Amino acid sequence: MSILLISSSPSSPSRSGALLEYAAERLGAEGLHCELISVRDYPAEDLILGKYDSPAFEVTKRLVERARGLIVATPVYKAAYTGSLKALLDILPTQAFRNKTVLPIATGGSLAHLLVLDYALKPVLGALGASDILQGVYVTDGQLRLGQRANLFVDDEIRRRFDRELESLIIKVRSPVAINHRSERYEV
Repeated sequence: MSILLISSSPSSPSRSGALLEYAAERLGAEGLHCELISVRDYPAEDLILGKYDSPAFEVTKRLVERARGLIVATPVYKAAYTGSLKALLDILPTQAFRNKTVLPIATGGSLAHLLVLDYALKPVLGALGASDILQGVYVTDGQLRLGQRANLFVDDEIRRRFDRELESLIIKVRSPVAINHRSERYEV
């Protein structure tokens, strides 16, 4: 079973990227195979111009198709997920996330944009056919120590919330019952 980790941060290092690295370690320790892709991996022109047939996206399309679960991580800029994430998601086939469990993660400067998960990111994941969208985690810049891999989280509560969401993802992707319904809440 594989989990695809999607980083939409245009910068490196990034807080959302650090959360994906933490997730990959935890999932790997549980015997799950993780693949990490980043919007920085693609030619900017192909993303911006929406070159759906670009060979640069073929591997990504196959990785999405094979994955049982996905973690989509994004920084929040001006109350929304990154434009580069939207550009990448637009390249994917219409029902690319069908029968997948998706864990959305967002990082932002303050709690002011906490609802970006529910009002911006989850609807677009549902539009891609995500059958099971987990609650997700929003983490503020002040709750993380960038560059502190062993001690990433400032407080234990945010680490526990993140770990609970990862555990939910693990349970869902290991479930022998295939997910074959779409979330009514995000039906398009």
